[in-house]
Amino acid sequence: MALVRLVDESEATGLVKEVYDEILASRNLERVPNYWKALAHQPEYLAATWNKLKAVMSEGSLDRRTKEIIAVAVSATNNCSYCLSSHTDALRGMGFGDPEVLELMAVVDFFNGSNAVASGLKVEYEPPVPRAEGLQGVKG
Repeated sequence: MALVRLVDESEATGLVKEVYDEILASRNLERVPNYWKALAHQPEYLAATWNKLKAVMSEGSLDRRTKEIIAVAVSATNNCSYCLSSHTDALRGMGFGDPEVLELMAVVDFFNGSNAVASGLKVEYEPPVPRAEGLQGVKG
């Protein structure tokens, strides 16, 4: 249960209504997601957060699918079930099936573990040095 009362669409006025209408139209939704309803008690914060999401998730050097994959990985790591569900739903809408979701979680699992080991051991990173030409070995 949320710690604040969710502001329903029927109660929205002014800036909150404007943001709600944009969320519904841009995401082709029938109702405003609860996250946004929780933020609506502070209309300026709601609008700023919505505008930041639009800026961050818009097409750029990374495509939307890649950004949603990152959102799922970070949400899993931060144990945010709301965001994990929301962004997994977005990926499923982009064609992600169960095998892809599991593969993504396997990557999250590996790097959370290896990050903890590297951090715990205080291992310092050194950039790889390519082999000099002419040496025998695996090409890569």
